[in-house]
Amino acid sequence: MINTDNLFQEFEAVSAKEWKQQIQVELKGYDYNDTLVWQSLEGIDVKPFYTVDEYRYLKIPEVKEPYQISQQIHVDNEKKSNEIAKQMLSAGADSIIFVFEKSIDLNALFEGLETFEKTEFYCRFNCLDKVFIEKLLQFSHNFNLNIQIDILGHFAHTGNWYLDKEQDHQVIDQLLEKYHDKNIFFVDASIYHNAGANIVQQLAFTLSHIQEYMLHFGKKIKQKLCIHFGIGSNYFFEIAKFRAFRYLLNSYFKEYELKIEGYVMATPGLRNKTIYDHHVNLLRTTSEYMSAVIGGVELIQTFAHDALFKKSNDFSNRIARNQLLVLREENALNNTEDYAIDSYYIESVTTALAKKSLELFKEIEKEGGLYKKLKTGQIQKMIRQAAEKEQSLFDEGKIQLIGTNIYQDQDEKMKDAIEIFPFMKKKKHQTDIVPILPKRLAERIEEERLNQE
Repeated sequence: MINTDNLFQEFEAVSAKEWKQQIQVELKGYDYNDTLVWQSLEGIDVKPFYTVDEYRYLKIPEVKEPYQISQQIHVDNEKKSNEIAKQMLSAGADSIIFVFEKSIDLNALFEGLETFEKTEFYCRFNCLDKVFIEKLLQFSHNFNLNIQIDILGHFAHTGNWYLDKEQDHQVIDQLLEKYHDKNIFFVDASIYHNAGANIVQQLAFTLSHIQEYMLHFGKKIKQKLCIHFGIGSNYFFEIAKFRAFRYLLNSYFKEYELKIEGYVMATPGLRNKTIYDHHVNLLRTTSEYMSAVIGGVELIQTFAHDALFKKSNDFSNRIARNQLLVLREENALNNTEDYAIDSYYIESVTTALAKKSLELFKEIEKEGGLYKKLKTGQIQKMIRQAAEKEQSLFDEGKIQLIGTNIYQDQDEKMKDAIEIFPFMKKKKHQTDIVPILPKRLAERIEEERLNQE
């Protein structure tokens, strides 16, 4: 065994200034900043090297348990959904996310699922049916159920409340008072990512989202608070995003002396996914899963590579699940170690993101908070500007999606393979605010290619 303690002591330390001077010499007249320093979508300068001289360390909270693999089921047919859940759990999923559009037969849905003793079930709602939610909470004595309701997220995403502002808050108030020992709250921050918000905006908007709930419901929230992010394609920045958020959330709870816990879940985002050459989505999601794992996400929801245009199917769900199983079981990314610690680059980006997002959060709060800025359209404007900037880079070829704006397979035909509509649906109905809608980078190119088939 080689003793590495003194391995490099015979070499003199080289400062960041000396490194930069040597690089400038090697560039033979080219400017260092113009040639090697690039700026991220968040306005952060990314340098070609980082040293201990510039090291800025944030104390990131420890991850207590290895990440869970979660798969989502939209509940339409209770019996079929029950069978799918059993199959997913038997094949390696750790938890199930049920999405409800309406009241259903709970006995049929959960029949036999009590045998999966350690499994957590997450229940999301595209409706606010208090009677049905109460039935579910009363039904939960045999199961580890987590209710996920985000009335503000629904308002931001659709432009309308479920019922109206007063009634929505009243329903949550009543549920919190009656079922104070249950997890009810949910913050769906993925809507900001999928609409095109940059990372600083995602973090700041999410903190303001949480702040709106804390101001209204305060100490009634006594259990865990779940925050759901979309995962982007900038590998190291996404690692830094999750680390920065965990730091900011921990600081937020301490600042306001809140005795609750927050946990982060994440799903690969929509922005960079494509319907043409869709198998490349497997590479994209694998990279995104790794960002989430290394960033310390506690629960990762799978994203099937053909989910944009095909109905949920066993084959694609199995591949998506196995991607995370391979990372956990074969790549040993299954413990709670902070793999990014002491990486000068990641630590630097983590610090920069935390600082910039905290500044934006304070600015939002100073101007009245997230709800007020949604009502005036300022949040939507910020997201639109960030999305347009990213879209321009994609249109110019500076952001590349293989098989879409680079290396297209001209012989590939997709029209007959499409089972669900892969583009944003424009609904003509009155809304209280401009909704924050998802938009993929590749949509215009894909529509043109489909029309030409």
